[in-house]
Amino acid sequence: MIRVVEADEYAAVARLIVDVYAAELGETLSDDYRVHLADVARRAERAVVLVAVRAGELVGSITYVPGPESDYAEFRAPDEAGIRMLVVAPHAQRQGVGTALVHACADRARGAGKARISLHTTPQMAAAQRMYEGLGFRRATERDWAPEPGVELLGYVLELGGATTGR
Repeated sequence: MIRVVEADEYAAVARLIVDVYAAELGETLSDDYRVHLADVARRAERAVVLVAVRAGELVGSITYVPGPESDYAEFRAPDEAGIRMLVVAPHAQRQGVGTALVHACADRARGAGKARISLHTTPQMAAAQRMYEGLGFRRATERDWAPEPGVELLGYVLELGGATTGR
């Protein structure tokens, strides 16, 4: 089941996000970004934090950014939405959880009349890149950027006009 996070789940989502990012990024995960990742309450106020729950267990999370007015937006176009901080618990990976979370964001974006969804990932997150490409995202090198020295972000975009996101 994919749904909006509840306040009593913020701490569990924060642990999941920080743990998954730490495992993927290792020493390149700064203390400041750990704090940012863990601030689920702030994200829930300024964007939409969704969770994947299976048999009562929280197994994944994603942040849906509905428009450029959100301070979580890494885009400026009013007809665009974004996704950030997709994580799946290690024991639930490769079971469709990440795909379901992305589909939920695409459904929200389509329902809001958005033309596309954008995201950034890191070179280290190869499995995520394969999933995004399999869902129809295209690599958008023009959106690549480095928020701080040593941190490279790779841009991806999914056009929603007729895209099926793998369904």
